[in-house]
Amino acid sequence: MNVAKTRRLGRMKRQVRVRQKVTGTTERPRLCVFRSAKHIYAQIIEDSTGSTLASVSTTSAAVYGDLKSTGNVAAAKVVGKAIAELALARDIRKVVFDRNGFLYHGRVKALAEAAREAGLTF
Repeated sequence: MNVAKTRRLGRMKRQVRVRQKVTGTTERPRLCVFRSAKHIYAQIIEDSTGSTLASVSTTSAAVYGDLKSTGNVAAAKVVGKAIAELALARDIRKVVFDRNGFLYHGRVKALAEAAREAGLTF
């Protein structure tokens, strides 16, 4: 088995394990993070209806213009701040953090800390 397949399977196992415990409700929706090699994405999801309440990524126009590079910690901080501001504008103060099987360090950690600093509670 090659390294890429093993790494992907490990992330999928962690993702399933986390999703068994973390669900978004109306009071506390789920802040889900996806990290690719070039971009980072964040969504606030209400699982009871299956609807996305807010989403921001390094590909969205509001964030992309301010960045030099989209695949680094600085870009993750900008996305974290932007998702928090969007959530607060839609009267969402508390969320449950879903790291989506990614390890909590680097860009995922930077996004979470920036969202906390901007006013989200999780």
